[in-house]
Amino acid sequence: MTSAPFPTPSNDQPPVRPQLRRSGTEKMLGGVCGGLAEYSGIDVVLWRVGFVGLTLAGGAGVIVYLLLWVLMPSGPLRPGDSPSPVDRLVDKLHGAASGAGMTPRGD
Repeated sequence: MTSAPFPTPSNDQPPVRPQLRRSGTEKMLGGVCGGLAEYSGIDVVLWRVGFVGLTLAGGAGVIVYLLLWVLMPSGPLRPGDSPSPVDRLVDKLHGAASGAGMTPRGD
């Protein structure tokens, strides 16, 4: 056999993975599950079912979802859409948590 069982890539660079961001297009509440789906390639419905399962199994799903909502940066919105007031608040919280919204003090 002269052919390789798996095709080899033409360049040595790994495939580019999208950044982990909240989805601006695939969202029901905050876009966390949509962002996780875009990042991992796992269907958004499975992520949502997973969070519901974690919530029913002791409430951890709500805590993890809220933490990810604040810690994940927002993704691009659909053309013509504007962020909701809740999204603007979460973006401010994200900036404060990541240090992007803080100015250096002269201490």
